[in-house]
Amino acid sequence: MLLDSSVFEVKNVGLGEGSALPVGVTVPWPSATPPEGWLKCNGAAFDKLKYPKLATAYPSGKLPDLRGEFIRGWDDGRGIDAGRVLLSIQAGMLEKHRHPVVANDGYDSKEEWELAAIFRRAYTQGKGLDGTSAGGTLIPSPTLHTRGSIGNTGGSETRPRNIAFNFIVRAA
Repeated sequence: MLLDSSVFEVKNVGLGEGSALPVGVTVPWPSATPPEGWLKCNGAAFDKLKYPKLATAYPSGKLPDLRGEFIRGWDDGRGIDAGRVLLSIQAGMLEKHRHPVVANDGYDSKEEWELAAIFRRAYTQGKGLDGTSAGGTLIPSPTLHTRGSIGNTGGSETRPRNIAFNFIVRAA
């Protein structure tokens, strides 16, 4: 769904002169062109003499590049994302997780076990070559399969559902 940017007028949304929003605040904007007094957060350098209040918020004279990025709240001592500093960039990451590998006995049964369990348990099914099971050992079997596959679905990144907005910053 695309939003019609023609319905947004700066005077109607309180982003113009006299705005209650302080210089340096970043907001999502539903249009490709920011309103007067605002700049795109596209990593560009800005004139610190022309925008002295903005230079207070961004002393480097460069705006953050938020194109295609998500903003994350600063940890500020909470311990969820310890060690981060304001305006720092963080690479993507997947949380550590497991994909169990299962094996089956190769017969027409529907029995499957996690591979780790095969090496831990004593089995009494008697399906090994010698028809016995010994505690904590694996009975060799020409039909015991210890291979598996892990499904690979998805794309080139991990992301939540989202809507594209232009991040802009109040410059004056």
